[in-house]
Amino acid sequence: MFSHSRLRRAAGAALGVLVALAPTLAFARSDAVSGSDTAWILTSTALVLFMTLPGLALFYGGLVQSKNVLSVLAQCFTIACLMSVLWMVVGYTIAFGGEGPYWGGLGKAMLAGVGLESTSGSLPEVVFVMFQMTFAAITPALVVGAFPERMRFSAVLLFSGLWMVIVYAPLTHWIWGGGFMAEWGVMDFAGGLVVHASCGIAAIVVALMLGRRKGFPGELHPPHNPGMTMMGAAMLWVGWYGFNGGSALTAGAEAGMAILVTHLSAATAAIVWMVIEWVKFGKPSLIGIVTGAIAGLATITPGSGYVGPVAGLVYGVLAALVCFWFVTLIKFRLRVDDSLDVFAVHGVGGMLGILLTGVFADAGFGGLGLPEGVSIGHQVGVQALGIVITLAWSGIVSLVLLAIIRAVVGLRVSDEEEIEGLDLTTHGERSHTV
Repeated sequence: MFSHSRLRRAAGAALGVLVALAPTLAFARSDAVSGSDTAWILTSTALVLFMTLPGLALFYGGLVQSKNVLSVLAQCFTIACLMSVLWMVVGYTIAFGGEGPYWGGLGKAMLAGVGLESTSGSLPEVVFVMFQMTFAAITPALVVGAFPERMRFSAVLLFSGLWMVIVYAPLTHWIWGGGFMAEWGVMDFAGGLVVHASCGIAAIVVALMLGRRKGFPGELHPPHNPGMTMMGAAMLWVGWYGFNGGSALTAGAEAGMAILVTHLSAATAAIVWMVIEWVKFGKPSLIGIVTGAIAGLATITPGSGYVGPVAGLVYGVLAALVCFWFVTLIKFRLRVDDSLDVFAVHGVGGMLGILLTGVFADAGFGGLGLPEGVSIGHQVGVQALGIVITLAWSGIVSLVLLAIIRAVVGLRVSDEEEIEGLDLTTHGERSHTV
């Protein structure tokens, strides 16, 4: 048996070894998980959720008639809740659960294996799960702008849930989860394809399947509260710092540059859109100014981590010019009732940004540089192919889902409900009482 003195010497030696190894062990842990990165992504997660609740809800709520404002708020709020649950159950594993070319498998369904010790890059995996969950929440919520004032609440929830699982989650894997488009080299830093193009084409499909609102386009009431819309837009703008800056997944210069170009694009697009309206209509509307900012934010999203400050100005100018033209085309020439211009602003902005990224990511234009051996022409071609695949996937699947939902529960409210307003007929509440 050991004597007490020998035990003390052995314990002292073991303690000395632990003390000697402590710096090494601490370094190994900090090398796996970065405290600064984790803090930044936790902050970014809150900012992205802030975009949906209350930012997007207020932005959309101010644009509809007062008799439908609560219905829009309810749709945005409930979609955020439903998507959060579905992301935990199956969305995350499809997007990030494995390394297959088309989907991530079901190995992490119900977040199996995701615990305090699992990591994703320099982050705890639980933090990465939550950050990506906020993207999964806002993307189908953006589609709400295509169908306010006329779609059944049950159909909204069915379509949003199925669309996130079947369209959004696989698309996320293809581009951000190591899927086949990532292998091709598609550059989409924060969601030009994954978020904006996918929801934009879905919005057009929903608008066409539902049909126009009564009185569209000539007899519709103007937005009931432009001030509410401006407040929502301001919240979206602030939240976009987490959306784009957080997509760097690190707390460093890349995140800082992403935020800088995001801000410049939004500010420039707002000014250009204001000038267009001032020249064309004689008055710069508040709705137009904030719509321009959102167009600039959507357009810079895919390139925000790849381009420099001058590109932020260029993105903003082109975002305002191109998206304004598409608003006019979709709403007044083609007479498609994409009510709150989801396709023209988010869809077109996202696709425009994807193409511009193939150019302005090049070091010759002040960007961080294209992959070695890749020319601008080749990268633009890859970006364009990514657009085609995204539009086809989201558009076709959205059409099929809507056809099934129409057969099961119906898509559109009755004429009487539409005239009365969805606040009262669907939710039994009014936003304003006398």
